[in-house]
Formats: sequence, C-alpha cells, structure tokens
Amino acid sequence: MFIDAIFWRAATDISQATVEDLEPPPALSCRPTDPISHALISGLERDYTHLTVTADQNRALLGYISIPRLQQLLKEGKVTDADPVEAAMQKFRRRGTRYKVITLETPLEELEEFFNGGVDGIGQQEFAVVTDASRKFVLGVATRGDLENFLRKRA
Repeated sequence: MFIDAIFWRAATDISQATVEDLEPPPALSCRPTDPISHALISGLERDYTHLTVTADQNRALLGYISIPRLQQLLKEGKVTDADPVEAAMQKFRRRGTRYKVITLETPLEELEEFFNGGVDGIGQQEFAVVTDASRKFVLGVATRGDLENFLRKRA
C-alpha cells in the first residue's frame, strides 16, 4: 500500500511521531437535527471531508457524516438539503462493538494500522475520530490523507 511505502522510507525520521504531529484540525460537529444544508456548507467552507454528529443534550458522539457521501445522496435524490442530518449520517454502533481509541498520543504506526484495518480487525478506515483518553471529548479528526501528506513531507 502507498502509505506503507512512504512510511518505511520515512520511519527513521518519524518513528516517535504521534497523531498530535499531524496537527489535526478541531473536529467540526453538527447535531442530528441540523438540516443537511447546514452540515454540507459547514464542511465545504472549511474543506472538511468528515463531520462528527453529536447529541443535542450531552454532546455524546453519535456518528459521522461524510461530505462526499452526502453529496452523492443529494445527487441521487435520496435526501434533500432540508432533511435532518440524521437522515444521512453513519451511526456508531454502541452495543457489541469495541472501538479503537485514537488520541493525540497514539503513534502514527498505530494510526496507519487502524486505517489499514489491522487494529481490532474492523476493516479499512478513511478517518479517525481523535478523542481524549477517556473518550469524553472529541478533539479532532485525522484522515488517511492527513497521514499520507505528513509522511510525504518527511520522505
């Protein structure tokens, strides 16, 4: 895989690098009741590909919305811009699912493994929600592209 080739060439320079070194931008969250148009405009204005969806009452992480997927759903007429975000969001399963905790201290090697599906065997991932160690606060979102760009700069 592309990341693997870049990573191993740059490994000596970044073997101690962590997610914090990617400088992930703060997470942009929306609520399930927000209109899809709000989520789409917010994501596009900031050039974000993924937005987290948090509960109105306690800001608990409920899921995410992918801007490219949202654009496709709109194009296909499966949702409208006036529909609530919950009509298009990907929900996180709470029961029976163990999620990998990604924090600012997570080594980049572990993040790469997560993206490739090796951590917990959940399959390939395009992004990671970066939280504090107790998973109470969403700090940011790191994407596969963020990691590739970081590694490319150091190769």
